[in-house]
Amino acid sequence: MTTITLNRPDKRNAISYELIDDLLRALDEEAKSPTLVLILTGAGKAFCSGMDLENLKALLGRSPEQSLQDTQTMARLFRSLYEFPKPTIAAVNGPAIAGGCGLATLCDFTLSVPEAKFGYTEVRIGFVPAIVSTFLLRQIGEKHARDLQLTGRIISADEAYRMGLINEIVPAEKLMDRARELATQLMENSPASLRYTKRLLTDHARRELDAQIESAVRENAAVRSTPDFREGISSFLEKRKPRWTS
Repeated sequence: MTTITLNRPDKRNAISYELIDDLLRALDEEAKSPTLVLILTGAGKAFCSGMDLENLKALLGRSPEQSLQDTQTMARLFRSLYEFPKPTIAAVNGPAIAGGCGLATLCDFTLSVPEAKFGYTEVRIGFVPAIVSTFLLRQIGEKHARDLQLTGRIISADEAYRMGLINEIVPAEKLMDRARELATQLMENSPASLRYTKRLLTDHARRELDAQIESAVRENAAVRSTPDFREGISSFLEKRKPRWTS
């Protein structure tokens, strides 16, 4: 088994362009390696708090072409994790918000500490949680997906478990032991069977995902040209209530 740790504890493991590149590279390397199971976790007190503040600020100056490219890169990251050829386990050691919630829940198994919080908060700051919605609808159904994505509310680990967003709630001191225990259980199975089963599951979804993600990328890029997007980012960075005009 291999563990990949999001290692920006001083930034609550926020998603930066560099982190995305590093994670994509690590996933590609591990997909080709002899490892049989991948564990994803965070350093410090958070799993992943969403997008890095400096990167958020930079979004306001991105061209439409750059916004489209950014969105395509994030889609590639989510899809690389969702379609990883070997079993994946997220060991959620703290809050998993927005894109961080996507990383936590796109793994095959999601284990969480009781104190963790989850949420797709994009609508609060003028974003559209477009890419992750493609996967979320498949995971927890339309009613729950609409609830989380239209309200942008933060939910507890207990509620996330009831929705089917996570598999288990584990005390913090036992989280990594439980992740390794599950990984060991998976490794007792036939490696070829695991690989073929994951490919089968991925193939079932691929054609639908291709069309949905293409649409999601367009929506995600398009919203970045709206006044609401600029106001949402500005108000968030300035720590004030947004004044929507659209």
